[in-house]
Amino acid sequence: MKPRGRLVRIGVQMVAALAVCNAIVISSMAARADDGSAPIRIVAFGDSLTAGYGLKPSEAFPVQLQAALKAKGHNVEIINAGVSGDTAPAGLERFDWAVPDGTEAVILELGANDALRGLAPKQTKASLESILGKLKARNIDVLLTGMRAPSNWGEDYREAFDAMYPELASRHGTLLYPFFLDGVLQVKKYNLDDGMHPTGAGIAVIVERILPSVEELITRVKARRAAK
Repeated sequence: MKPRGRLVRIGVQMVAALAVCNAIVISSMAARADDGSAPIRIVAFGDSLTAGYGLKPSEAFPVQLQAALKAKGHNVEIINAGVSGDTAPAGLERFDWAVPDGTEAVILELGANDALRGLAPKQTKASLESILGKLKARNIDVLLTGMRAPSNWGEDYREAFDAMYPELASRHGTLLYPFFLDGVLQVKKYNLDDGMHPTGAGIAVIVERILPSVEELITRVKARRAAK
């Protein structure tokens, strides 16, 4: 989703700083022998829906998801690499420094701003394709989360946009969560006054619904660890 330009710049600066801190933490963890006891390192890579636009830090998607997974006994560390206002092309531009060494899995959530701005679906798809290719080259497991285009761009646009997520997931062998805002979109009590960004309660609904898919992602990481 697209906030004011000043907030976008602040978001980029904050994520850049966090990336440095995350790289230091992950490097120190990687220095230990990986005997299966180290936390599974997951990067939530997306836009304002991931970043937690308009929310307290404790209400953001990565924080709530990590808490839910730990409550179920999973030893995980989820890094918030969301930048408000990001499109898929913008995400591709910052990918190399936003997903640090030591990352074992990525939840890829991009495309909402592309659809809001009416970017050509082929452009969004090409950027997501490149990101997925980079992740595959680094042996990072992926959960791709889908988005839906608004109706104002016409039926042809909507069909092309909505179809790209299952097509990409099938081509790259990634897990797919069909619609990130499932159960939240257009539900007033789960959205901020702008009608586009979830409240903390809305994020809790997203976490509850996406949790089985994230647990499947964790299973893939564990299988990759065991095969080393």
